[in-house]
Amino acid sequence: MENKGKYYITTAIAYTSGKPHIGNCYEIILADAIARYKKADGYDVHFQTGSDEHGQKIETRAIEEGMSPKEFVDMTAGEIKRLWDIMGTEYDRFIRTTDADHERQIQKIFKKMYEKGDIYKGSYEGLYCTECEAFYTPSQLKDGKCPVCGGNVHEEKEEAYFFRMSKYADKLIEHINTHPEFIQPVSRKNEMMNNFLIPGLQDLCVSRTSFKWGIPVDFDDKHVVYVWLDALSNYITGIGYDADGESSDLYKKNWPADLHLIGKDIIRFHTIYWPIFLMSLGEPLPKQVFGHPWLLQGGEKMSKSKGNVIYVDDLIDIFGLDAVRYFVLHEMPYENDETITWELMTERVNSDLANTLGNLVNRTVAMSNKYFGGAVANKNVNDPEIDDDLKAVVSGAYAKVEKCMETLHVADALTEIFNVFKRLNKYIDETEPWKLAKDEARKDRLSTVLYNLIEGIATGASLLVPFLPETAKKIAAQLGTQIRDFDTLSSFGLYPAEGGRVTETPEILFARLDKEEILKKAAEVEAKQRADYVAHQKKACANLVAAGRMTKEEADAQLKALCGEEAGGSESGDPGADIHVDTAPEIAYDDFAKLQFVVGEVIKCEEVPKSRKLLCSQVKIGDQVKQIVSGIKQHYSAEQMVGKKVMVLLNLKPATLAGIVSEGMLLCAENAEGELALMVPEKNFESGSSIS
Repeated sequence: MENKGKYYITTAIAYTSGKPHIGNCYEIILADAIARYKKADGYDVHFQTGSDEHGQKIETRAIEEGMSPKEFVDMTAGEIKRLWDIMGTEYDRFIRTTDADHERQIQKIFKKMYEKGDIYKGSYEGLYCTECEAFYTPSQLKDGKCPVCGGNVHEEKEEAYFFRMSKYADKLIEHINTHPEFIQPVSRKNEMMNNFLIPGLQDLCVSRTSFKWGIPVDFDDKHVVYVWLDALSNYITGIGYDADGESSDLYKKNWPADLHLIGKDIIRFHTIYWPIFLMSLGEPLPKQVFGHPWLLQGGEKMSKSKGNVIYVDDLIDIFGLDAVRYFVLHEMPYENDETITWELMTERVNSDLANTLGNLVNRTVAMSNKYFGGAVANKNVNDPEIDDDLKAVVSGAYAKVEKCMETLHVADALTEIFNVFKRLNKYIDETEPWKLAKDEARKDRLSTVLYNLIEGIATGASLLVPFLPETAKKIAAQLGTQIRDFDTLSSFGLYPAEGGRVTETPEILFARLDKEEILKKAAEVEAKQRADYVAHQKKACANLVAAGRMTKEEADAQLKALCGEEAGGSESGDPGADIHVDTAPEIAYDDFAKLQFVVGEVIKCEEVPKSRKLLCSQVKIGDQVKQIVSGIKQHYSAEQMVGKKVMVLLNLKPATLAGIVSEGMLLCAENAEGELALMVPEKNFESGSSIS
């Protein structure tokens, strides 16, 4: 494969205010598909993603959770990284804005801009949206609300440092006009030019004093660096930029970035603020910023308060990873928003994946086994009228896919690949192999037909790798072949002419789904999400009241606004007052005496791979260690468990959970909202102490 040079791609770094939903995760799947494609196409790819961890909103979220800001971002960044990993994304670095190397460079960047005269101290009075961490002028508001999230804005006044944006505005306008590929799609460019640049740029607030959770300005420690200067600079700090001129070889190789892939809601920050920051530093601008559309639920942006959030791990549990990747990559248009629903997902799995692709592979492998014992040779008995067209479609697919990917029309690229599979299905209908099999004189024609099918599927599977990687590998394995290099895909006839060998037992790639069963599962997921949301809001408001950030009356009003009749109050008084407890069947004391309860100490704990709920703890009980698997991962991290004294049911019969033997049980309390708390001894008893 020819080396086509470097390709540096980034996503926006995910804000650590909470768990990302599928609308947030679409971007990382899209970036991963582009990165994988570029690698397969001969580029030396560097792919960076990460988490944005500073700001006033994070400080508030931490209080809501009863944590320090660092504890909170460690938890949420870990959850973001977990989701990126279960989606199989092949990034090269996951940068956190709390990483020491990033923080050190942000201080140096800020000071360099200040010493250059691009940053000056002043004071700010304006309309501020805490949710978006952004200031707006009255004319930019929409019905008096934030134009991005629709939330409330409030007057904010404080001492701050400002960046002289107007100093570089004309230079940026010239760059945009002379580099038409810089902002894509074109509609995003027009929006930035007409709404922001041409009317004139205001100087930008780049520090804050009203909160402390940020990177300190090292020469004025009352100030922390404002989130956008901090966050945007990750694209260079993450590859080794140094403001003192000692940048790494990785930086020198990869900058400027070839593609910043971001959501359309933050296009202003990436195409106005970020290029101007780079101009101030004397660094080249990225080659392209692509503002992708939104993935909506029921025509609306996803919101926990609206109850219309869909999480990627729930989708993967129900549909499988590659089905989720297929849907978001294929359904999202180049420029306009698109909708995801459980019904649409089911329809696409059944029509495109189970029928068009899965059935094609299964039928071809099954016929190859039935008629030729799995070994199909090319006998070159052709029907030019049918075969030539098939070969043209298959061998011409790569060029069409390449053209789509050059302009980031990823959905169209997937359509071109599936056009190959549709043409192969049509070829089966045209050639009718089952009829050829009845005539011994036409056996060589049958062999040629099946060879052409296998060859076509192998090419399609190789093109499919960046988009549905696991499925593509499974197809190649069933055909008894390898994934092919892209520079070979314009040829037809790479499968061994003397006969390769397909698998004897074809695997169902995608099973057809029952729509009603899927909707039932979806309803269960949504009900749990709603209960979790209400419980979280109650906890958050109670913590805000305890921290003096909110009165009891304000908390109750906020709960009612967010949760409606489910809210109750922010404080419940006696937490057991409204709980009805059903009494289990009575047991004799002799039965109870059979249960052995002891104090244990957790000395090691790990997450159970591919499980959303399970932790595996090594629990020291006196002079022995027991392995205990517990469904508590949503309430305790593995790190939090280590060192805890816990109550253990010791003589429980061993059981196997997720393939791991569990030798006991940890006892927990559970409230009406589904929150769990481990039962722990009031005093620091030694492990092995009996509980009676």
